[in-house]
Amino acid sequence: MLKNFKNTITDLAFSAVNYAENKLSTATGKEKKQIAITFLIEKLAIPNVIKPFAALLFSKFIDNAIEQAVKYLNQVKNED
Repeated sequence: MLKNFKNTITDLAFSAVNYAENKLSTATGKEKKQIAITFLIEKLAIPNVIKPFAALLFSKFIDNAIEQAVKYLNQVKNED
């Protein structure tokens, strides 16, 4: 179950980064990252009452997933 949850976070990270980029195209990276994290937490398929605890428990993993998504999407953008 934990592996599936982490896979879900990793998959949502790409959507979250795209969402933040589109919403705040001229904002700083820090602002975009916070929007992406908020988006990702909101989209998790868990009860709302558990989301703050999940965000805290998996904060390092979520940060890493967001960073990896940013690196990948920047790499893809630079290849075009």
